[in-house]
Amino acid sequence: MTSLDDMNGKFVQPSIPASAPTSAPRLRHPRALVPVLVGLGMLVAVVSSLGAPLIPTIAAEDHVAVSTAQWALTVTMLVGAIATPVMGRLGDGPHRKRVILSGLGAVFLGSLLAALPLGFACLLVGRALQGVGMGLVPLAIATARDALPPHKARGAVTTLSLTTAAGIGLGYPITGLFAEYLGMSAGFWFALVTAAVAFLATLIVVPKPPHRPSTPMDYPGALLLAGGMAALLLALAEGERWGWGSAPLLALAVGAVVLLGGWIAHSLRSTHPLVRVRLVKDRGVLVANLTTMVGGVGTYLLISLVTRYVQTPESGGYGFGASIVVTGLLLVPFSAASLVTGRLVRAMGRAATPARMLPLGCLLSLGSLVCFLLARSSLWGIGAMMALAGLGVGVTFAVTPGLIVGGVPAAETGSAMSFNQVVKYIGYSTGSALSAVVLQASTAPGADLPTNDGYRNAGLVGCAAFLATGVIAVALTRRHTRRPSVVAATAPAEARTEPSRT
Repeated sequence: MTSLDDMNGKFVQPSIPASAPTSAPRLRHPRALVPVLVGLGMLVAVVSSLGAPLIPTIAAEDHVAVSTAQWALTVTMLVGAIATPVMGRLGDGPHRKRVILSGLGAVFLGSLLAALPLGFACLLVGRALQGVGMGLVPLAIATARDALPPHKARGAVTTLSLTTAAGIGLGYPITGLFAEYLGMSAGFWFALVTAAVAFLATLIVVPKPPHRPSTPMDYPGALLLAGGMAALLLALAEGERWGWGSAPLLALAVGAVVLLGGWIAHSLRSTHPLVRVRLVKDRGVLVANLTTMVGGVGTYLLISLVTRYVQTPESGGYGFGASIVVTGLLLVPFSAASLVTGRLVRAMGRAATPARMLPLGCLLSLGSLVCFLLARSSLWGIGAMMALAGLGVGVTFAVTPGLIVGGVPAAETGSAMSFNQVVKYIGYSTGSALSAVVLQASTAPGADLPTNDGYRNAGLVGCAAFLATGVIAVALTRRHTRRPSVVAATAPAEARTEPSRT
């Protein structure tokens, strides 16, 4: 039986079979699987956000410059960008559960090293090991796709795709509370306990993946991608401190382009590449990755602006002089709205097509930045604005995983979703860097704070990012009218026409 593929007009096998595939793993605790997988996603989000609010405290306690303390955040993102595609490829084979447990083990050890008072160098090593955990979300999505029947997997995939964004609204207030009342190391002890619980839950609940042949590891591709991503993210993270026109930064940018170009060329020639770049030509995969990256720029730019704006002392002529705790609580509406919206989109079923949902998500996100431009005079207004931003993120992230997973065979799910996570990190890093660049340009020589107009200019940049995302979404989904946003996310390889690997 065939059906019309709304992305390219061809007839293909239906994405979802009438029943679950016979090769699906047997679940010992079926009701516990989704909560455990969602818990993995939330752990990743909370751990990855631990460094940002603590940077001033780290600088003070370890007697280092704030720019040096920034590495507590940068090193986690660098390691995460490198580890994510490698873990995704390893997790597509028969060893997925071992890879998940190894990732949690790295988070546990990293949390221990970061929590112990052994100095700044030990803290950096710990934060680097915590970055390995950022590769767990794609593996959780691949597990949900393989282990759950289609009607349950759809909701699980949607929720998991939202955890990285929603967890920011939990990680910041949790970190703020710990730093305010229990000291800097308390947040890392919390991460250690959480990682230990997640390890035990995964060991008991998460099943082994369906039997598939093991794919050889693409070591040259891994090295090229790791080097290119490290150079790119390092340039984005250090651009403000080194100077955007400095020779070291330009050298890093050129190196990133050369290495990533070499990785693409190698992947197109390789029999078993780390990520099958050819799959990106699928319209659904392409639109998902582009909207994830460009939308990530606007999302993290807004979060960076809000957290800095509300902590600015009122003596600067604007801002609220808010504490870390209050700043973190302002992000809770963002998390709550994104999770609620994700559930609403899922409940819409076949009405939630990418052609409708992606432009809507961009419009809502754009509205949040317009509110920041026009109505940022009260904390209540900023909280409502963050809720609106969460609505936009919830709509967008509810759709994109289905587009990706619906465009690749089941054996490539972990790898494809890992690449999407890397694209998301690029967007987040770019948004954070853009906010710093624009605000620095609006800071008078010798002054500590940017002018209020600097926030307006940065907000306009964010508006441009979401407008660009909306244009991409409309242009690439204009013929995408029938396929639902998350239904394709659970398509097993046995019931799909597998994309060409040649």
